[in-house]
Amino acid sequence: MKRYTLHTPFSIYHFETGEWAHAVHKHTYYEIIFILKGNGQHFINGNKYQYADGDIFLLGPEDFHHFVIEELTEFCFVRFNESIHKQAVQEKEQPWQSVITMLLGTSSQSRGSIVIDKDEKLKLHQLLTVLEAESVNDQSAHYELIRDSIMRIMLVILARNLFNDMPAKPVQKHSVEAILLYIKQHIYQPELLSIDHLAHTFNYSPAYISLFFKAQTGEPLKQYIIRHRIKLIEARLLYSQHTLTEIADEFGYTDESHLCKQFRKYNGSTPSAFRKRN
Repeated sequence: MKRYTLHTPFSIYHFETGEWAHAVHKHTYYEIIFILKGNGQHFINGNKYQYADGDIFLLGPEDFHHFVIEELTEFCFVRFNESIHKQAVQEKEQPWQSVITMLLGTSSQSRGSIVIDKDEKLKLHQLLTVLEAESVNDQSAHYELIRDSIMRIMLVILARNLFNDMPAKPVQKHSVEAILLYIKQHIYQPELLSIDHLAHTFNYSPAYISLFFKAQTGEPLKQYIIRHRIKLIEARLLYSQHTLTEIADEFGYTDESHLCKQFRKYNGSTPSAFRKRN
């Protein structure tokens, strides 16, 4: 599967098309996708979402996607690396930094377009207009300061909508949000996701971290890790030509047999049967 790379901290790609020209792909960066006009279908991680004027999507580095355009569509892709919000304040972390860290560490694709409210969509589209206008003068003395400030506002508004106006709280080291973020960041390194290693990392006993995680999420810690890994493997099976051996190696399984055994336990079919059926 093709992986697109961003060689700068930030870029904007604005275009109109009646036919999507890119195969299913993923990125090394984050992407805010604005639908300025048109409609069709957006396929993300194997899920289908209808899109229309005003919709806004947020994709992370491990999200697979492509579009099926039903009506001439105008897109604007705001692409950025995570480092863009870590450059401003060195001395003391600001409240917005923890909000953005939580946003970028949380899967946003269970609901399709992040923003539902019309007024919230309007604010973000207005900010996009300013951001594009400023990007034309990217050599000006204050460009990066203005760009990063607008991006921070955009991301905080997206976080407010994704988290349904929950009171913003920093991602504390001992919080369940920190554990979820750590799991997402190290899902390809099973040795770092053992109960003993997680307990050591977050200064809990192995027994307590399992109880704590289940109390906060309603799901056993070990089961959550396996289920999250299986969902990513399903995406590999659907959208890539990788062999089972290659997928097993990517996700840290000892061999293909180990992958097949665990996949069948949680999915109900073998990887080969799942790929063929879908």
